[in-house]
Amino acid sequence: MRTFSRRGILGLGAGTAAAVSLAGCGGQKSSGDSGHPAGSGSDKDAQGKGAETPARLIGDGSTSFTGKQPHQPAKPVPLEPGQTPPQFVIFSWDGAGEVGNGLFPRFLDLAKQHQASMTFFLSGLYLLPEAKKRMYNPPNNRQGASDIGYLTDEHIKATLANVRRAWLEGHEIGTHFNGHFCGETHTSVKWWTPQQWRSEIDQAKAFVKEWKTNTGWHDLPALPFDYDKELVGGRTPCLLGQDNLLPTARELGWRYDASSPGGLQTWPVKKKGIWDLPLQQIPFPGHSFQVLSMDYNMLANQSVNSTKAPPANYPGWRKQSAQSYIQGFERAYRTNRAPFFIGNHFEQWNGGIYMDSVEEAFKHIADERDKGADVRLVSFRQFVDWLDVQKPEVLAKLRTLGVGQQPAGGWKTFLQDTATAGSTAGAGTASGASNSA
Repeated sequence: MRTFSRRGILGLGAGTAAAVSLAGCGGQKSSGDSGHPAGSGSDKDAQGKGAETPARLIGDGSTSFTGKQPHQPAKPVPLEPGQTPPQFVIFSWDGAGEVGNGLFPRFLDLAKQHQASMTFFLSGLYLLPEAKKRMYNPPNNRQGASDIGYLTDEHIKATLANVRRAWLEGHEIGTHFNGHFCGETHTSVKWWTPQQWRSEIDQAKAFVKEWKTNTGWHDLPALPFDYDKELVGGRTPCLLGQDNLLPTARELGWRYDASSPGGLQTWPVKKKGIWDLPLQQIPFPGHSFQVLSMDYNMLANQSVNSTKAPPANYPGWRKQSAQSYIQGFERAYRTNRAPFFIGNHFEQWNGGIYMDSVEEAFKHIADERDKGADVRLVSFRQFVDWLDVQKPEVLAKLRTLGVGQQPAGGWKTFLQDTATAGSTAGAGTASGASNSA
């Protein structure tokens, strides 16, 4: 297996022997019920369509309770015997900072146009001014240290505006933690203890919940959610450290974790009581090996560790990346209907081709839905809402299908023998208990 590095970022996935499964994460730096209504929209527009009740400020007024989140799908119900499961597709974004390149609002507009929800894994440090960096005490690192850049004031304000808009338009705000320490040295998140993960999470939450105190911008509107309740999952830097994160995540009441590398396109299980929703190995056109379903992994297999390769390569690489996502979707949709997880960063690597390719794939998937396919473009939180109401025996039967494996006799026959209903209330616990690691 080939290995690559980027500023010490190394995330090796378990997969085919030839597969490069390197998980790059947000290297952003600051420089100097029916879904969403169609069309584009601004943060101002979103605020006007938000809360059902007047906002109740929380703490210093950085966050607020505004009632039920708008633009959520109908309450999920269990699959009926013989029913075909939906094809879930989850697009997610690591870091979720807006640094003046317009990528955050670009994909909010795209999601709104196609009535889709996404998950944004916000890095807490993106709401902390660099002048206050010594407030951050990262485990096993010096005070104020970070392997991602702090944002300028302008970009913090832009990030706040887009996070606010995202929630009001139905998207989930998860966490990408803070300082993004990767690699193999003792400073890496790979070696953090459950207690150190708790410290990191507490600080990430505090930077979101107390941004007004930390910035002094008391005239700006509050974020329209209670982050203690909103935060139910995350993705670790470089997909490292999950084993020690999970006990802490369970203590905090988290419902899922998206940090596993090298997952397969199969139905998920629980680890230590938490839904394990990994990046997945998907076809990589022109190669016998597969690639993880994330933009940086495409880059690592195309330009190795360069984010500015010769532009002559861009058209072919853009097409290859888009087709990789599309083939991953088609493989799941045409066979086992396993949920499809795609990870991204708001980056202009190799001329922005990965943003173009994920947009192309997104539109292809949305078009299939609009033609009548039972495809659901949802957030991770919305997906686990659905998982948690399914009967354990149904999920167990779905897990018997391998990658690209069609149900024997078709879906009506395949799930017909799950007619004996178990307790839906215990679906998550029951299914997870026999598959925990």
